[in-house]
Amino acid sequence: MKICTNEERQSYLDAYPIAHLFAFPIEEFIEVHEYKRDEWMIREGMRPDYLFYVIEGKAKIYVTHQNGKVSLINFINAYDYIGEMELLNEVYYTKGIRTSTKTVCYAFPFHLCREKMLEDVNFLRELTKFLSAKATKMAAKYSQSLAFPLENRLADFILQTADEEVYKEKHVTVCDFLGVSYRHLLHVLGQFCEKGYLKKDGRRYCIQQYDSLKELAGKLRNQ
Repeated sequence: MKICTNEERQSYLDAYPIAHLFAFPIEEFIEVHEYKRDEWMIREGMRPDYLFYVIEGKAKIYVTHQNGKVSLINFINAYDYIGEMELLNEVYYTKGIRTSTKTVCYAFPFHLCREKMLEDVNFLRELTKFLSAKATKMAAKYSQSLAFPLENRLADFILQTADEEVYKEKHVTVCDFLGVSYRHLLHVLGQFCEKGYLKKDGRRYCIQQYDSLKELAGKLRNQ
């Protein structure tokens, strides 16, 4: 992880203004953190020291079950918060968060900002909107497994996890997240390759027809 300073920090603050979401002068407290692809932002079970606001990139949320199995449970995209549950709750089991692309975040130190944020009506209103939208998306994910075929859900998953037009998630992770069999997943991936949406390159897939995948994935978002 790199902390951006001086002109680089200011260039992000200028490109992604956020002061209007707060009633107090937040910019003086903001750190700008830059993470490489596949870097852990937060280790599971370790409470973060910051509230993060993603301005560029994508990440994935993981949890380890009592039997030792690790599951992908959700995605994080630009303009999402990370650490909001730790901000609001004294006791909360922190999930593991790992980047899937280069990711840049605003980081608000809890020891400097927690009290101010919890007393800021403007910020709390924005955070409530975010939490409401997050809960709605999670509910939609489970209903989609019954309402839509794998083609649509896999297209959305590929677009969520791809980095620079390259998709390389482990099949077992995808099967677990989408609730499908290994055989069914390979069948649909094969179809995508036959149709020219993807091109297999060793253990990864290169996106050849982004718009076709976007059209399939769009049906989930327009339900």
